[in-house]
Amino acid sequence: MKKIYAVALLFLLTSIAPNMLLSQCEDVTVESLTNPGPFDFATLTEADGLRNGPGYFGATVYYPTNATPPFASIAIVPGFTAPPSSVAEWGPFYASHGIATIIIGTNSIFDFPEARAYALIDALETMRQENARSTSPLENKLDVDKFAVSGWSMGGGGAQRAAVLDNSIKGVVALCPWLTNPSLDHASPVLIFSGQNDPTAPPAQHADIHYNVTPNTTDKLLFEVENGDHSVANTPNGGNGAVGKIALSWLKLYVDKNDCYCPLLTDELLINPPAASKVESSFECELLNIADNNFESSVFPNPTKDIVSVNVQNSSHYKVFSSLGQLLSFGEITQSEKQIDLSNFAKGIYYLHLENETLKIIKD
Repeated sequence: MKKIYAVALLFLLTSIAPNMLLSQCEDVTVESLTNPGPFDFATLTEADGLRNGPGYFGATVYYPTNATPPFASIAIVPGFTAPPSSVAEWGPFYASHGIATIIIGTNSIFDFPEARAYALIDALETMRQENARSTSPLENKLDVDKFAVSGWSMGGGGAQRAAVLDNSIKGVVALCPWLTNPSLDHASPVLIFSGQNDPTAPPAQHADIHYNVTPNTTDKLLFEVENGDHSVANTPNGGNGAVGKIALSWLKLYVDKNDCYCPLLTDELLINPPAASKVESSFECELLNIADNNFESSVFPNPTKDIVSVNVQNSSHYKVFSSLGQLLSFGEITQSEKQIDLSNFAKGIYYLHLENETLKIIKD
């Protein structure tokens, strides 16, 4: 675990900050990661004037019609011998959550990962040009600094390689990736899905190696779906819906720069997930690093399994908030009663707000 992301303003240290955080993130919950999402969507093809990129063969763009632009974008390529329809369900899913999605075919169904990497980069160029096309419904509605790539099987290996070839790519979602002898020195946050029983790209020979050779300085997450086969991540419904929820949260966090999705990963989706046979990660999201500030009060033990004692100079009213700013408990700390019971709380990060300071508590 290495990186700390700020998802709150300095106002978190004041008495109104938890309410501000709650207001900012109250609509971002695991339950909000539905399939489909809240927005309507439409499609574009070359028949509608979409660019015919030389690096790929045929494309369909799925885009939200009633969400607020500018939109992040993701390009998706299928695997060896597979048509775009094999990953097509990702288009409506992402678009209905406000992410414009281009799903492409390949110039040859036998293209290897490197060719698929160039195809993805060319697809992003199509999105860049679509943002400038005067007759496009997406004119000036795309954020061309928020591009991601994804792919299945050899397309997943290609997505990783695209991030190596183009360092402007802000995120990668590799779906049961196939790539031998991988060279994956890139800084794009990468999410890798694998299937425990994948006979085509066995995790030990592909996904696990991909995760390990991706630099530790890169934010990365490996999610192996229990009993999953090679196509377990071809749709957002894989792993009883866990695949879509995690992929969407990853893109919203790293590509859309929406920090509200951070605790969905760290505190909920990745805590003993029933769909996973293995989870490995090298990323960490927390609220403002309050522990570095000089406070008169302190809590111990921290981390804790149940009870925390609060060392305060004077009696103080307290409130305990989740990392999303939800008020979970409240009461008063006095000279005779200095303990707070967290035994019924799930593992995760919580914030104890006193009269004029906020302390971070870790429940393990």
